[in-house]
Amino acid sequence: MDTLWDKKEFLMIAGPCSVESEEQIVGIARAVKAAGAHMLRGGAFKPRTSPYDFQGLKEEGIRLLLEAKRESGLPVVTEITGVRELDLFEDVDVIQIGSRNMQNYELLKEVGRTGKPVLLKRGMAATLREFLLSAEYILAEGNPHVILCERGIRTFDDYTRNTLDLAVIPLLRGMTDLPVIADPSHGTGIASLVPPMALAAAAAGADGLMIEVHNHPEQALTDGEQAVTPEEYAALAQKVQAVRKAAGII
Repeated sequence: MDTLWDKKEFLMIAGPCSVESEEQIVGIARAVKAAGAHMLRGGAFKPRTSPYDFQGLKEEGIRLLLEAKRESGLPVVTEITGVRELDLFEDVDVIQIGSRNMQNYELLKEVGRTGKPVLLKRGMAATLREFLLSAEYILAEGNPHVILCERGIRTFDDYTRNTLDLAVIPLLRGMTDLPVIADPSHGTGIASLVPPMALAAAAAGADGLMIEVHNHPEQALTDGEQAVTPEEYAALAQKVQAVRKAAGII
């Protein structure tokens, strides 16, 4: 994982919720790289609550992500939803385990055996102990390259999509040596809340951020309401560094 980014740097992962076309993903990749992103995210396989919603471009989505990687030079992060997809992830740099699969132990073991870096998202109702034990399933396979991601939990509040639990950032950093990042896009579900919560996560000591960026959020096939534009992302990236400096982190 050291080869993907210098751990002394604040890890910035950015890109659309879903890969929709070559023009879309390549354009966003170039934009977020120019803003300082270290990795490109994009969903090829999309687990959705409704079976009638867009499920992603699947194998074609992986191909387009890898094309964006070639065009931009950014390593790619994308979600796997089942063991049967594993062969398609050979050239993917970081395998994401989404919140719905945090306790899919057979999948955790299989991705652990690949030796690839794994970005593990906290389940929407998972305790910290459950979250860390899920990470242990990957670590126990001899794979030390795990990134923990706080992406919000489900609470009684129904205004935001989830409740971003920023307290877990300093807690986890005191409990493990694994990198801990935050996803304010899923954590709030509202684009206007992404910048302030991203800055709060940075001030809380997060090792990085995962942010959804779309060039035309109003036309996005998935989660457009929580995506920021490339211009908004560029402005946020500058503010993140300023907050970390003000907090004495850098």
